[in-house]
Amino acid sequence: MTPLPFLILLLSICFCKSDDRLTPAKPLLPGDKLVSNGGVFALGFFSLDNSTANPYVGIWYHNIAEPTYVWVANRDNPIGNGLSGNLVLTNTSGLVLSDSKGRILWTTANNVTNGSDGAVALLLDTGNFIVQSPNFTQIWQSFDQPTDTLLPGCKLWANYKTHTTVRIVAWKGSQDPSSGKFSLTGDPSTGFQILVWRETSLYWRNGLWNGATASDKNGYMWSEVVDDGEVIYTTYNMDNNTRRSHMKLDYTGDWLLRIWINQSWLVLFQLPGDGCRHYGSCGPFGYCDSTVSTLKCRCLDGFEPADGFSANFSRGCVRKEALRCHGDQFLTLPGMRVPDKFVYVRNRSFEECTAECDRNCSCTAYAYLNLSSILATGGPSRCLVWTGELVDLEKTGPIGASVYLRLAGSPGHSSTVNHKSSISVVLKIVLSVISFLLILTCIYLLLICKPKGTQVNKETLIRSVLGHLSTSQEVWDQNLEFRSIKLEDIATATNNFHDTNILGKGGFGKVYKGTLETGKEVAVKRLSHGSEQGIEHFRNEVVLIAKLQHKNLVRLLGCCIHEDEKLLIYEYLPNKSLDKFIFDFASKSILDWPRRFNIIKGVARGLLYLHQDSRTTIIHRDLKPSNILLDAEMTPKISDFGMARIFGGNEQQESTKRVVGTYGYMSPEYAMEGIFSVKSDTYSFGILVLEIVSGLKISSPHHLVMDFLNLISCAWNLWADGKTKYFVDASISGSYSLDEVSKCIHVGLLCVQDSSSARPLMSSVVSMLESEAMPHAIPKQPMYFAQINPETKDAREVLEKSVNGASITVIEGR
Repeated sequence: MTPLPFLILLLSICFCKSDDRLTPAKPLLPGDKLVSNGGVFALGFFSLDNSTANPYVGIWYHNIAEPTYVWVANRDNPIGNGLSGNLVLTNTSGLVLSDSKGRILWTTANNVTNGSDGAVALLLDTGNFIVQSPNFTQIWQSFDQPTDTLLPGCKLWANYKTHTTVRIVAWKGSQDPSSGKFSLTGDPSTGFQILVWRETSLYWRNGLWNGATASDKNGYMWSEVVDDGEVIYTTYNMDNNTRRSHMKLDYTGDWLLRIWINQSWLVLFQLPGDGCRHYGSCGPFGYCDSTVSTLKCRCLDGFEPADGFSANFSRGCVRKEALRCHGDQFLTLPGMRVPDKFVYVRNRSFEECTAECDRNCSCTAYAYLNLSSILATGGPSRCLVWTGELVDLEKTGPIGASVYLRLAGSPGHSSTVNHKSSISVVLKIVLSVISFLLILTCIYLLLICKPKGTQVNKETLIRSVLGHLSTSQEVWDQNLEFRSIKLEDIATATNNFHDTNILGKGGFGKVYKGTLETGKEVAVKRLSHGSEQGIEHFRNEVVLIAKLQHKNLVRLLGCCIHEDEKLLIYEYLPNKSLDKFIFDFASKSILDWPRRFNIIKGVARGLLYLHQDSRTTIIHRDLKPSNILLDAEMTPKISDFGMARIFGGNEQQESTKRVVGTYGYMSPEYAMEGIFSVKSDTYSFGILVLEIVSGLKISSPHHLVMDFLNLISCAWNLWADGKTKYFVDASISGSYSLDEVSKCIHVGLLCVQDSSSARPLMSSVVSMLESEAMPHAIPKQPMYFAQINPETKDAREVLEKSVNGASITVIEGR
């Protein structure tokens, strides 16, 4: 006979083992709780106001004095007052939480794909609540659906192929577990960093993961970053003696790491906290210095505060000396958290990364980080480059990386990376002296030869300059009507062309924002002195669009020619360019599908006007997202006619030995043979349509376009297979019409046909887009860009052999 004490102990052991699990025969009811095998975590119904009602089901730390919840199932759907609930594991292996009226408040049914008879739901000592089959296969886990807390072993992941990422959402308040305004994600474009959002605005980022493992100086924790070829994820773990720890996105927006020690939570780090670590708080070219006891915004070397000596850094910093491109130097900035909005350049050594930035006048900085150990694909490249403004920098000290900053001339620091030889510097000085002497000579001759008392009419001067700049082979109007604006008025409007007023820049020069005396905001394009591209650009803009009037074309308001200054004044468009929205993760959701569809139709109407409805046929030759500007109502306006050409009489096409534009948007016959026509613009429009629908660039690496070779290949294959919905930008998944999207992809593919004769005219494109019926013409599979990938060395070699004098424009949106 079994002794009674032993029998009681045996029953007690069996009962304890069953406390950590649910089965279809054993639901969880109010008052019940599951306790993990080691007693670390508990799961059950709970309330935050000590009332008898228990509106939530969640997981918390077991047997500690301070109630700490790490996961809530029904955070946004609590059990109503006066009702009770139950959590059931169904026979199909799904968890279902319902109230006493039978309403389902939360379920895993949509997440379970391989249900199994005999499954159990088990609470582990890690805090992970799992559904497990009899053969120990995991069917579902709470670690895949975190709320506001990341426990050791839980993955913080980003899929850089599908542009999806885990999302951790803070509580609404200290006693309100519903979804708050702060969220944390991985970087869906690269997976290299953690981002915290305040609603749709970026609030803080941790900077790039620099290497595979990290640990704190006391050995409390260690982390690893892993790339499995599609998903980059990071996990962290604690020393075995520190079982109770977590990372938490607080309702205040701070990202915390806490451990339970001496009967209280000890915060090991809290970011961004107070001070200047918030995203972009020090403005462009400013950085937050966290190596000092009191965090402080400072300007990078070679820069000064935009507001003078003011302590207000909202406008950031401006250069003390403008870049000259040729002869610029690079200053090493050690111990930095690298800026945001980088471009990851694959297959580059350090020397090649340096050369990549040096030869690109738009490149403002580069860095070479230790990324190779976390990348499963793409080679050992660790090259990052920046164009335009540098935002969200922080000086972190030894844990930071080195950033190489472009400055004009020699910055005079021993850490400067000198890319030019001393011979080049001497030659530059000699040429400068000779140029100065020649200018003095010209001024002297002008003064002694100028007839006394002669007054030159400004309009006559403008027309004479335009006439001098035009070529006899091109058709243009000698009776232009435009407003002449005084140089001093433009200088006043642009704060004397201050760097803080710069909207963008390109081969022609810079574009400034200005405010005239009347209060009207304008955009001022300033020709760079001595820029041959800029001179032709200036003439083209005035000659071509001075009389063009269409709601989908940017308006030229006036111009100014004063000695060496040549300026164009346009209407100012507050939303800048299309590329700032569709290619930016933080902003792309602003352009829902109705807005994108309207932009596509608006650009089509603008091109139709240029090709057919204006007095002369005009070929734009550089249509791309950065040249589509958006007004306050998101109405698109085609801009930048510096590369445009006029067709006179019965001309249908023309050829040139000087191919201009942007590779990827050029039609095959133009890029390879220099032949252009209205169908060249049609091709560029097709690329633009595919980019607007997908949110991806034509130059996106193949892993971003679902492993297809490029964007065109991806669009054609998904369209041919009837899977167009997979081509749509994920950020607009809830707003699009499948018929409209399918039509746009269909039209886009017709426009990018290899043969120009197979492409539709813009009149047909507009009709197809505005009709409710689907297009009748069937596109053929494009071959051109399937053979030439702009990301590869071979592609560049093919292009260099095929094109004489090709130039690529890099012009910022205005």
